[in-house]
Amino acid sequence: MPFGARGEQARRQLLGGPGARLWLWWTLPLAAFAGLRVVQVDDEACVVSLPGGWRTQNPFRSTYFAAQAMAAELSTGAPALLLLRDAPASVAMLVVGLRVRYAKKLVGAGSFRFEDVAGMRAAIAAAAGSDAPQIFEARSTGLDGAGAVVAEFEITWSFKRRAAA
Repeated sequence: MPFGARGEQARRQLLGGPGARLWLWWTLPLAAFAGLRVVQVDDEACVVSLPGGWRTQNPFRSTYFAAQAMAAELSTGAPALLLLRDAPASVAMLVVGLRVRYAKKLVGAGSFRFEDVAGMRAAIAAAAGSDAPQIFEARSTGLDGAGAVVAEFEITWSFKRRAAA
């Protein structure tokens, strides 16, 4: 099982139907409005779909960079949220950096893929066992409908154990 019992339960909810849409509207309403969907999350990868169309389009008829950034962040943040459910200590997460390289214009639907869930799991475990924050660079690759790379995001996460109450 890629996630512990609580993380696995949350994973099934995140991938399935109306509960997933309600969670997205409750926690990330702008991403919900844009139509983002987590289509895969397991011990290997997380994939988020980004629809084309008027909700994500800029005046130049391509996908707005901020919509791409939301999808990239969600592809790295969703597995972190699931892994934190079963962490041995309460761990906070925060984006502390963002770098991006655009390879080509994204026109229409796309997807963003993060493939280092194991590395993220190790960073969270290290944070749970230490007072020092753990920095983790998560790379999310944006693909167009034909599978061509359109962007590469590096989202820097900080994981830090919360002080005992």
